[in-house]
Amino acid sequence: MELRNLEEESQHLYPQLTKAEVINCNGNDRTSKKIKVCLEKPQWGKLLTLVGYASTIGSAVPVGYCIGVINSPATLIKSWCNDTINQRYNFQLSSSNLEILWASIVSVFLIGGAIGSLGGAWVANKYGRKGSFLISGILFMIGGIMFSFCRIINSVEMLILGRLLVGLASGLTTATLPMYLTEIAPLVLRGALGVFCAVGVTGGVVVGQIFSLRNIFGTSDLWHYALSFYMVLVIICYLPCWYFPESPKYLYIIRGNRERALRELLRLRGADALDLIQQEMEEMDMEMNTKIVTSNFLSVLRDSALMLPLIIVCSFHGGQQFSGINAIFYYSVSIFEKAGLSTTDAEWANLGAGCLNLATSFLGPVLMAKVNRRPLMMFSSAVCACFLFTIAFILYYIETFSWLPMACIVCVMGYIFFYQFGLGPIPYFIGAELFEVAPRPVAMSMGSLASWSCNFVIGMAFPTLSRAWGAFVFLPFSVTCALLFLLTKFYLPETRGRDPSEVAPLIAKGFRSKVT
Repeated sequence: MELRNLEEESQHLYPQLTKAEVINCNGNDRTSKKIKVCLEKPQWGKLLTLVGYASTIGSAVPVGYCIGVINSPATLIKSWCNDTINQRYNFQLSSSNLEILWASIVSVFLIGGAIGSLGGAWVANKYGRKGSFLISGILFMIGGIMFSFCRIINSVEMLILGRLLVGLASGLTTATLPMYLTEIAPLVLRGALGVFCAVGVTGGVVVGQIFSLRNIFGTSDLWHYALSFYMVLVIICYLPCWYFPESPKYLYIIRGNRERALRELLRLRGADALDLIQQEMEEMDMEMNTKIVTSNFLSVLRDSALMLPLIIVCSFHGGQQFSGINAIFYYSVSIFEKAGLSTTDAEWANLGAGCLNLATSFLGPVLMAKVNRRPLMMFSSAVCACFLFTIAFILYYIETFSWLPMACIVCVMGYIFFYQFGLGPIPYFIGAELFEVAPRPVAMSMGSLASWSCNFVIGMAFPTLSRAWGAFVFLPFSVTCALLFLLTKFYLPETRGRDPSEVAPLIAKGFRSKVT
């Protein structure tokens, strides 16, 4: 009976193991030790829990907050910009010039995100994973201070510079925070902790939407406080940052400091988890002995063994944006209005859709801990492709039948629900599970850069394409989801319960690799 339970649990954690390997797990070989350690089911220690929640609330939530807060007070900020420029420079902006200025204020955040992502690899290797987290917090604080004072001193330039700084902080966060969390987590908890960044960004969007409502800070006198309110979260969550550990993998494999890496592991796992600590140190010893020297951008891009995993990471990040999630939120208010809701009710319904997105994202840590990555990603992308295809045709014929508006709302909500099963969380941390420590910062930075760049393209191109193509603008999003399904099916190896050193050889032959 005990052997059967061990076999079932081991197969659940390590689906790639054969039955013979599980039955023979009483030996002293590396595989047997790994099974035994994982069956101990490491608990969430106090330090690991503190770092996970504090870094997510203090760093990932502000990313989403800065995305969601800017929409509701847009008219108020435009009016203030027009009046300020008129007063300071005695120049009256035309409507087209004002729209260009507003597009610059919105898009400079995305440009900052792309730049911050690109610099994430250098910062993560130069100052460490914890150092990257601290730098992003400093940038968030400086940007928030600029938001607070831009209206007081009547400076549009300060508003734009603040948006650039929080964009830099956001790009740095999305490139390095998932890497930091997955590197300090034990193997069986890496997926659960890696998805925290995605949950934080999703939650931040909703929090930003709430605090920018007219009943709170969305007024002509208070909108600048709406932009900067996230500083409260940054201050509270960064207070204990002196106590946070540095990534043991970074300390040992990048810096060569084995003793300090061991000390940090003892702090994270506790003195009563010596078997787990020994196993993790052995894994790092092996990775150190076979250390990959490709750690800068050019060496990673030139390494043929890293080509396929880099394509997967960038495709997942870019495909996440091109899957239509932002476009759905851009279009959802008009969809709800076509369903018969008033403009105010449609805005509240849009907020409800954001809350559904957030509520579903809380399933992420549970799903990542219990379910393999491949089936989750294939299921999510396939279902979302079907919903997007259906939305396009329902919108085209929406005035034909009275029940179609309600069916469209159901499809929108269904898409948002199933998006968070795989398309939402997995791209954030898949790079940490595909790449070993040395090339990992470059891979995470490239993935984050792809995400911010595609987000910029969607923000700039979607309104024009929507006017030109109408309802069929959602068909390319459906095709993107279908392509992600095929990429996952044929080329993504299962990473759950596997160290990157086990995964990397499976995709080292590029598109000739056999991962299934």
